[in-house]
Amino acid sequence: MSKPIILVTNDDGITAPGIRELILIMKEIGTVYVVAPDKSQSGMGHAVTVNSTLRVEEIYSDNSSFEWACSGTPADCVKLAVNEILPKKPDLCVSGINHGSNSSINILYSGTMSAAIEAGIEGIPAIGFSLCDYSHNANFKAASKYIKKIALNVLKEGLPKDIVLNVNIPKADENEIKGVKICKQARTYWEEEFVKRVDPRGQNYYWLTGSWNNENFEKGTDEEALSENYISLVPVQFDLTAYSFMDTIKNWNFSI
Repeated sequence: MSKPIILVTNDDGITAPGIRELILIMKEIGTVYVVAPDKSQSGMGHAVTVNSTLRVEEIYSDNSSFEWACSGTPADCVKLAVNEILPKKPDLCVSGINHGSNSSINILYSGTMSAAIEAGIEGIPAIGFSLCDYSHNANFKAASKYIKKIALNVLKEGLPKDIVLNVNIPKADENEIKGVKICKQARTYWEEEFVKRVDPRGQNYYWLTGSWNNENFEKGTDEEALSENYISLVPVQFDLTAYSFMDTIKNWNFSI
């Protein structure tokens, strides 16, 4: 049987250590096509390029992997890969390994997860992988066996239509990771602050900063699993309809 075609992308850029580790893992499973940003696109969410040109350059190929660097966002990379670069629709799309957590509300800002969601929109089974460590020298190998196992499960079992997986890995050594927990998304959030400064020309500028508010520490959430050194796996649907509220709204009076 032919090997599965696997699309690898990320938001930290094609040279980031996280994606380099993910490429190595996926090469053990299938034929790898890499289409990733040529520079960091972290925090871009599901942005797409509409007001400027997109450029893509093939930078590497061998018998088991082919790599292109793209000037666009993570979502752009998936769109270009599926429509212009790959010989056929991939059997799997994996995004990451992100430098930093994409648990809880972070998923809404994440370029890593937006790439996975874009693949899901295209009908491709997709997984976003993130490590809760922002360091350039983070230990991306610690969870490699789990990453491979999760990917193999998706290739074997598939995923339901319009569902992708959000996988977050604790900052821990291999022998400290306890396993995988299937979780729900925690209801936590950032308390933003802006640091205001003045540049040499006397103009104000701002740095976004803040702190992570984890007060709603519910049982069964991704944040709880990560705090206990488990890998959290959250099935994510990108239909944002609040079905539970539809009947309530139907009782509103819209008469003019």
